Amino acid sequence: MAQLYFYYSAMNAGKSTSLLQSSYNYRERGMNTLVMTASIDDRYGKGKVASRIGIETEAQVFAAADNLVRIIEAAHRETPLHCVLVDECQFLSKEQVRQLTFIVDKLDIPVLCYGLRTDFQGELFVGSHYLLAWADKLVELKTICHCGRKANMVVRLDGDGKVMCEGEQVAIGGNESYESVCRKHFRESIWD
Repeated sequence: MAQLYFYYSAMNAGKSTSLLQSSYNYRERGMNTLVMTASIDDRYGKGKVASRIGIETEAQVFAAADNLVRIIEAAHRETPLHCVLVDECQFLSKEQVRQLTFIVDKLDIPVLCYGLRTDFQGELFVGSHYLLAWADKLVELKTICHCGRKANMVVRLDGDGKVMCEGEQVAIGGNESYESVCRKHFRESIWD
């Protein structure tokens, strides 16, 4: 029976690497996967999921207004799918998470979502909010803070490397713009 999975973490925990490995495992067994990613994140090129360790694959992009049921059903008609994998799932809308539950429950296709749980102010992303509420399985991928503790928060850095406390929720960037930290160091940087 198919399930909806949410693999979440702070940045640099290997979410994209894990997604790419899962897709590879399916394909190695002769099964078809559909890899999807948010169109808003084009750091590695449009329509690509890439890992910091140098592996990548082509991906179907989705935007906030896209109907994922239509996209996935069309791909499934063309080549029967055994798994759908969604990178940067924090950018999903509430309705898109609901659509993914349809894919799992009605089409019996497993959906594996990978993304951030919270933003640089410690607030849930919309997609993460509804995945935490509706996913069948929640899996935390772990990374570490500079102090050695588990990093479960992210801070945004300005051009001088100073922690930012305000700004738009979404600003695409990598290690030059964000740092994963433990709650203690997040609190000292943002809340204290």
